[in-house]
Amino acid sequence: MHSPSSPPVIRNEFLFLLALAGIQFTHILDFMIMMPLGPQLTRVLQIDTHQFGLLLSSYTFTAAISSLLAATYIDRFDRRKLMLALYALFIIATLCCGLAPNYPSLLIARALAGAFGGILGALVQTMVADVVPFERRGKALGMVMAAFSISTVAGVPLGLLLATYLPALGWRAPFFFIVLLATVFWLISYRLLPSLTTHLGAKRIGNIFQQIYVVAKEPAHLSAFAFISLLMMAGFTVIPFIPLYLTTNVGMPESFITVIYLCGGAATFFTSQLIGRMADKHGKLKVFRRVALASFIPLLITTHLVPVAWWLVLINSTLFFILVPGRMVPGMAMVSAVPAPHVRGTFMSLVSSVQMLSSGLAALLAGWLITRTPAGQIAHYDTVGYIAVGCGALTLWVAQYLRVASAQPAAPEKPAA
Repeated sequence: MHSPSSPPVIRNEFLFLLALAGIQFTHILDFMIMMPLGPQLTRVLQIDTHQFGLLLSSYTFTAAISSLLAATYIDRFDRRKLMLALYALFIIATLCCGLAPNYPSLLIARALAGAFGGILGALVQTMVADVVPFERRGKALGMVMAAFSISTVAGVPLGLLLATYLPALGWRAPFFFIVLLATVFWLISYRLLPSLTTHLGAKRIGNIFQQIYVVAKEPAHLSAFAFISLLMMAGFTVIPFIPLYLTTNVGMPESFITVIYLCGGAATFFTSQLIGRMADKHGKLKVFRRVALASFIPLLITTHLVPVAWWLVLINSTLFFILVPGRMVPGMAMVSAVPAPHVRGTFMSLVSSVQMLSSGLAALLAGWLITRTPAGQIAHYDTVGYIAVGCGALTLWVAQYLRVASAQPAAPEKPAA
């Protein structure tokens, strides 16, 4: 019988987290790879910043919609079976990106990849929360979210190198690389992921849409949705346009973008896990506040940079990689503790939907605000930076209203009529 306070026992927690980190790595890499490819895509496909923003947003908007739809079924299946099926569909969609002959077809393929990638993110976090107790969840999420760092320290530079040194494939090469890598991780996950079905034993009242509505309108859940939305806006207004800004306004060569991602990813591989351990030891809210406040400095510097020495750019970008994504480790640990266990999958799907929708809106908003000067430089990036810091400041206020489910009376499904 399902017990909300007792997570399922697995034989090897490290291997379990390793498999999930592999899935997280590939679907994050699939999203991340578009950003450093910005200069190439705008040149080869002859698109402007608004079209590039739409290319990024198509992924996040379909991810938001699919995550919302996933809320209708994610808590009704064995987590393992659902994960493997969705991951296979994600691989096929990414293959379509690599085979896309032009901008419209790439736009459609990115939308399909987002549709499956968005659900994967929610499912990874749900499985971690199902298995790892809250007391150790910061460290566990730090390990899984280190996949972001690995994707930048190895995947993104390698993808860029493939795009540069395989001229026959060009920008398509990184997508083929992701397909091959994801296929390997799918086989590993098939062997390592355990069956997770304890959530299936919970009694549910009303039809599926009533259940989703009850989960969505829970006041504690609304605070979490507001928090994650602001957190996405505080990063993804700035992040997608960093490579474009550095190459056009700061005068960095495209090859230097690889160095930036390499150094930033190498640093965050260690710091994301350190931040996770600190969050478990000193309190997730306290650590979140400190990291979030510190992140405002590289955010503002990045959006106001003028031509300076390369090493100054590298120091700032590395701090950016450490602090801006670093906020997500204690942030997601707090968010994952908000729902009751038997509705966690539904809740995390809604969180993923809000997360992707907000990051898509952020990229779209930045794409609208940013313009090109007659000289080809980026204008109004400083305005985008102020918006990012404003949203970040609001997360500090909303974070205090997040509540741990175990400290509350039981199920949020109670009021069904």
